[in-house]
Amino acid sequence: MLKLLSALIVTLIAAGPAFADIAGKKPNIIFIITDDQGYADLSATGNPILKTPNIDKLYAEAVRFSDFHVSPTCAPTRSALLTGRHEFRNGITHTINERERLNPESVTLAETLKAAGYTTGIFGKWHLGDEPDRWPTKRGFDEMFIHGAGGIGQSYPGSCGDAPGNKYFNPAILHNSKFEKTTGYCTDVFFGQATKWVESVNGKQPFLAWIATNAPHAPLDARPEDEAKYTGKVPPNVAKYFGMISNIDDNVGRLMARLAEMKIDRETLVIMINDNGGTAGTKVFNAGMRGQKGTPYLGGTRAFSIWHWPAQLKPADVPALAAHIDFFPTIAEIAGAPLSDKARSQINGRSLVPLLENPSADWSDRMLVTHVGRWQKGKAADSKYAGMSIRNTRFQLVSVGKGGQKNWELFDVKADPGQEKNVIADHPEVVKEMEAFYDKWWAETLPLMVNEEHEGKGPAVNTFKELYWKQFGK
Repeated sequence: MLKLLSALIVTLIAAGPAFADIAGKKPNIIFIITDDQGYADLSATGNPILKTPNIDKLYAEAVRFSDFHVSPTCAPTRSALLTGRHEFRNGITHTINERERLNPESVTLAETLKAAGYTTGIFGKWHLGDEPDRWPTKRGFDEMFIHGAGGIGQSYPGSCGDAPGNKYFNPAILHNSKFEKTTGYCTDVFFGQATKWVESVNGKQPFLAWIATNAPHAPLDARPEDEAKYTGKVPPNVAKYFGMISNIDDNVGRLMARLAEMKIDRETLVIMINDNGGTAGTKVFNAGMRGQKGTPYLGGTRAFSIWHWPAQLKPADVPALAAHIDFFPTIAEIAGAPLSDKARSQINGRSLVPLLENPSADWSDRMLVTHVGRWQKGKAADSKYAGMSIRNTRFQLVSVGKGGQKNWELFDVKADPGQEKNVIADHPEVVKEMEAFYDKWWAETLPLMVNEEHEGKGPAVNTFKELYWKQFGK
């Protein structure tokens, strides 16, 4: 018996721990974030029509967070990911009108990684300020290859706007300080440029490649061969939308194949998420969720959150409540990047490292605030209850209504994930606790909405337009 026990102990020691110790490993990091794709817009998450074989493979080999949440719209999510801080505390309460600009005082993940020896590049959508002093190159990114505004070709009065006449095919892209007229479909262009950059920096120092597609955001403009895969199976606009996602899937497959050719696929941490709830595809399939982009319900905020790192992470599902504000502290810990006092003081999230190492690790309950924002100019103080929610592991307290009046609904999302039954009468103590938490949160957050005073005070002409005209003429 003693010999048998000794042999068992030796075997267990030789096998090593069940999960790797990943803090401070300094991997190369590739982060992929799509625009207006929902949690349900993958075949891996149950979509019965859309086929995403390459992302499905990534998903199957990854740690997957099944209760991961982002903001209801795009610029807010991006600011929270980059800072570990709720978007309103970064000043971002909208996607236009100077209210999409990241507060210059916020410390970014790119700055933190760069200080720790990483080189950093962003490819695609930025949407956190289009004026030169707000560009990614001022926020810690060494390489910048971006379109302007919230979408290719978008233009609004003031500071938020893309190069004039841009479309999803052959767009003019701002590469560091000059525009390049590209050839091809925008998603192909962004992944292609990111891959070239990865090839150029690989082996010199660890890198962060931030790939932010504009697809499948409207206008729905797919490659004809991608749209054709779904024509006749779904309504025409959904066929375009699914086609745009199919093209993203192809690009993920090509990227992963290139990493394998470079022999860095197992040692590179590849993370993929969507930036808000679904849009065009929700009427076809929404994974049983209520709501979509622009709502505070689960369908407006739930994201697939895929963490692929074969050398370090075993495939697993993580049911713990997690969010975009957890991204910064997680990546910083994995990268061995010390947090400055200023960064530490701003972060509202938690490191997900314990859950990545052990999906069953203890994870204390928490409360997360969602707010759609987008109120009219000067109406921040009056919009406290206009399209918002407070979420803990079991419950979500929601207020949706006109005029910002309190209009509570309470859902037990574990028993009722589709949020069909309002159980507010059954749990007055939960409402009281959540409301008290939100009152304190709102009082602390309102003074930090620094962009409210700048709305409507942007330049007379978008910066991207001026730069484009200066380079190419009108």
